[in-house]
Amino acid sequence: MSAICNDFEQRIAWEAYSDAMQSAALGIPTHQSELDLPPVADVRIRDLAPIMRVSGNGVELAAMRWGFPPGRPGAGPVFNFRSEGRKFDPAWRCLAPASAFFEFTGAKSPKAKHRFTLDGEPFMAIAGFWRPGRDGEPPDFTLLTTSPGPDVEPYHNRQIVILRRADWPAWLYATKPEAELLQPLPAGSLTAETVRAASG
Repeated sequence: MSAICNDFEQRIAWEAYSDAMQSAALGIPTHQSELDLPPVADVRIRDLAPIMRVSGNGVELAAMRWGFPPGRPGAGPVFNFRSEGRKFDPAWRCLAPASAFFEFTGAKSPKAKHRFTLDGEPFMAIAGFWRPGRDGEPPDFTLLTTSPGPDVEPYHNRQIVILRRADWPAWLYATKPEAELLQPLPAGSLTAETVRAASG
């Protein structure tokens, strides 16, 4: 089976981001603007992406690299991290804003590419955590995974954790237990469309 969510999309209008942050009572630092949320069709492993994290009294967008460096020689970056049964220090929690994420199916390349969006919302926020970069490099982040919900299960046996807007503060500020937050969404929450057919 293909790697779980190794590609997501960040085509988010600044106005939509600002409105969502205000409604979630998280606010936006006065020094940030649409320049901090540039549109990207495909964010891939080890790409830089703007990620939401607590900073001072608010939540900022910080440029981070997707995937922790390998823990041993020959291993790949840790771009997804199983969430079940784990605790996450509030100081290192983050959210990856995304207009969509992609899953891939099929045995041969190019595999079928499926685009998932969150119904009723202009964008989604994926739960993650981050670490400071090494030797002056930008911070690194990884995305958390859980068992698949009904919308993702036909495509993969795991899925990234997508948080509803009302739960963004609870994740970032640790006001609810991890096990309560890090769950798949119910059926009908995500819409999938096949944007590329499988080879052959």
